[in-house]
Amino acid sequence: MTTKLDWEGRVGRSWASEWQRTDRSFGGLTDQLLGKASVRSVLQALDVGCGAGELSMAMARGHSTAEVVGIDISPELLEVAQQRAGYLPNIDFELGDASNWTRPGFRPDLIMSRHGVMFFDDPVAAFAHLEQIAAREARLVFSCFRSFEENSWADRVAGCLPAGAFVPPDRFSPGPFAFADQAHVRGILGDAGWTDIAFEAIDYAFIAGTGEDAVGDALDYFQSIGPAARAAAGLSPDEKARFLGNLGRYLRNNEEGGIIALRAAAWIVTAKAGRS
Repeated sequence: MTTKLDWEGRVGRSWASEWQRTDRSFGGLTDQLLGKASVRSVLQALDVGCGAGELSMAMARGHSTAEVVGIDISPELLEVAQQRAGYLPNIDFELGDASNWTRPGFRPDLIMSRHGVMFFDDPVAAFAHLEQIAAREARLVFSCFRSFEENSWADRVAGCLPAGAFVPPDRFSPGPFAFADQAHVRGILGDAGWTDIAFEAIDYAFIAGTGEDAVGDALDYFQSIGPAARAAAGLSPDEKARFLGNLGRYLRNNEEGGIIALRAAAWIVTAKAGRS
């Protein structure tokens, strides 16, 4: 389970140091998510769990008259986002928890997120708060992983660990796969006041490694980010050597033309604020 404290600390630092490879791994999904978010004009957009700012920046570039605000609970990620987006006049980043964040005069007509909404301790309360601070009939557009089993890359990477080193994620506890179940997410959003809830299944290429040493690139990445990172850090030298050997064989079998592209499965979820 990945908690708020993890994002404020270790996990946030890891993602801040790996933002380039993380943006690369989500690139195919980001384009489709942005397309959904951009089907209508936008006056004010809120990016929840904005991380290093990729989605916020894309929205600000594509909607130059919109006011875009990205919020995150990781100071390290926000520092990266602010450095990257300094040339964009219509974007701002704030340290904040979306479950209670407010900004005077800011009532977004679009709330969006790339894999940033699955970590709330009380998701109903968090989404109810977002619905209350949004403009009337505001749109909600976010992505989240489908099941662990449908994301074969995650299942296989974790499977390279020694037996017992990895505990499969709980279906509904805060974490990367907490929103895999449609009925569960529909219940959360409905109870929080959102309507017109819809799900679109997206399959995309998770780019884990590139270049002359794509396998080495991916091995390094998965020791910092992903389902095996925390467990791998606690392995003995012999266990880690076996883990890296197993993982390296899996990655080599998926390398083609200097690219390691692994099958990933996500939802793009859309909804509308219930107040008319």
